[in-house]
Amino acid sequence: MQRKILVTSALPYANGSIHLGHLVEYIQTDIWVRFQKMRGHDVHYVCADDAHGTPIMLRAQNEGITPEQLIANVSKEHQADFAEFTIGFDNYHSTHSEENRTLASQIYLANRDAGNIESRTISQAYDPEKEMFLPDRFIRGECPKCGAADQYGDNCEACGATYDPTELKNPVSAVSGATPITKDSEHYFFKLGNFESLLREWTQGDHLQTEVGRKLGEWFESGLQDWDISRDAPYFGFEIPDAPNKFFYVWMDAPIGYLASFKNYCDRSGVDFNEFMNADSKTEMVHFIGKDIIYFHALFWPAMLQGAGFRLPNRIYAHGFLTVDGKKMSKSRGTFIKARTYLNHLNPEYLRYYFAAKLGSGIDDIDLSFADFQSRINADLVGKVVNIASRCAGFIHKRFDGKLTDTLADPELFASFTEQADNIAQRYEQREFGQAMRDIMALADKANQYIDEQKPWVVAKEEGKDAEVQQICSMGINLFRVLVAYLKPVLPKTAEQAEAFLNIAPLTWADINTPLLGQTINAFKPLMTRVEQDKIDAIIEESRETLQAEQKITNKAPASYIDPIADEIQFDDFAKIDLRIAKIVNAEHVEGADKLLKLTLDIGAGERQVFAGIKSAYQPEDLIGKLTVMVANLAPRKMRFGMSEGMVLAAGPGGKDLFILNPDDGATPGMRVK
Repeated sequence: MQRKILVTSALPYANGSIHLGHLVEYIQTDIWVRFQKMRGHDVHYVCADDAHGTPIMLRAQNEGITPEQLIANVSKEHQADFAEFTIGFDNYHSTHSEENRTLASQIYLANRDAGNIESRTISQAYDPEKEMFLPDRFIRGECPKCGAADQYGDNCEACGATYDPTELKNPVSAVSGATPITKDSEHYFFKLGNFESLLREWTQGDHLQTEVGRKLGEWFESGLQDWDISRDAPYFGFEIPDAPNKFFYVWMDAPIGYLASFKNYCDRSGVDFNEFMNADSKTEMVHFIGKDIIYFHALFWPAMLQGAGFRLPNRIYAHGFLTVDGKKMSKSRGTFIKARTYLNHLNPEYLRYYFAAKLGSGIDDIDLSFADFQSRINADLVGKVVNIASRCAGFIHKRFDGKLTDTLADPELFASFTEQADNIAQRYEQREFGQAMRDIMALADKANQYIDEQKPWVVAKEEGKDAEVQQICSMGINLFRVLVAYLKPVLPKTAEQAEAFLNIAPLTWADINTPLLGQTINAFKPLMTRVEQDKIDAIIEESRETLQAEQKITNKAPASYIDPIADEIQFDDFAKIDLRIAKIVNAEHVEGADKLLKLTLDIGAGERQVFAGIKSAYQPEDLIGKLTVMVANLAPRKMRFGMSEGMVLAAGPGGKDLFILNPDDGATPGMRVK
């Protein structure tokens, strides 16, 4: 029976390049989709750029372009990278689209009218230096649940908890570094608790992996919280229909982007959108996501859909993260690798196969070991699969004008290959790709063993043995064809080249059982080459060079956000700054502050009190008696811990690498710095 399936991958954010960590998901999804299409099912795979939010607005300002220009540029880059990795989207769209505006408003209004939305005044984090409310991701601090440091304002990457940004301990603004203050604002909330009964039942069904269902059970125990779905201006996104100057939070309209991309596709292709979206639809909707966004997809998303009268997802498949050589991807080590950097040096299908060989149906992280990658590609793909065709094709082409025999030399061996079709299909269906690859490579070993035992290169030297050579090599080509069919979801480009070599129509799963007999094949061209160490070295080196280029441009260590360059000032403005040598008379910790030290400075005209964010680099006792440079004519600023009467100059990427200037001993407090 033919299935009708809508498949999505999580939307990449339109604020940066695709990297290898992203590709785990898109490759996993694409393999599953290609397998379903080979089986003859009606599958539609859609995606889009997640194009809203403050980070995009600020980056566009920094680059001197409009947000629309920025997201158009990033979309072009994303789609080019995906295309080279043969990610076969049926449609790729943007959340900044009329389809998404319409659907987001429709889903919001339906939930509002059903009593699932309420407004109330809240105290919200506000950056007093930038004079803007801070999005969750622009506040960093300690998780209020587990205490992990350097966590975002909306959820903890260490324990998975979600919380309000005001709950963070020791918060700082990621925009300016200032300590946020609280400010009142009216916001709109989605009442998730209205759906607790539905969600308890839905999450404990077969829609999620078992371990995901267990994790969600913990969140039910702690209680479902109302969800803030609004943001204050300035914000790049869709204005809420009944709330001027209030905008949908990016996580409100981002998942709706799945439906918007599909609607855009339906309008162009003639597919019936309503058939897939009705609450009683017999079609399937399947989402592939990373385990870090389970909460949004498995609780908020089905509740939003239910409240608006739409169908719920049939299944949500979560996956783990990517590590490189056993460690988190690192820019300094050259292992934070962009898709384009990889593409500059290696065949993208090598990575598709390697990820497939590592992926299972759970949410465990997978590791990219470069040594293992090189060994596995060279042994499995080049040494086993491609080797079968290269060992047999030359004899068929040169001695028999490319024609295969009309019968199989070993029907039982062929049957042992084809009878694995159902087993391998089940592996693909259940996303046990690693096991599928092991099963396929075991068959490749059997094929090579057959050729080794038959020794066509020896038989070819014997008089009157031509027919036997043709039989042996035709058998080898048939075994190769079965392997290509099994690997086609993983290696679509290689399969396409193999189909051209075999002179056959595109392979389907139904073709596997039928041998290729009496067929004239084309001359064999090498399908893959070995991975050499210099290629891997080049990828790592280019990744390091990319980091250095970024640092040169920003003049600081890379961060998730680059502060926009301030408005130009004239020389006369700069000349107003009075820089003076100051002696650090005293230095002490500030209770309740994780970055500040309280300094007492002597500038030769009395002492000044200054709070400086240099605690990560210095112990107070090490500073007493040293000289530094301060801005002496900066207006005093009242802080939570007291009055700060100036600013100490420091430089460096942060952490322990933060340096206050220490003039020569000949300098005296109060001396002007020119």
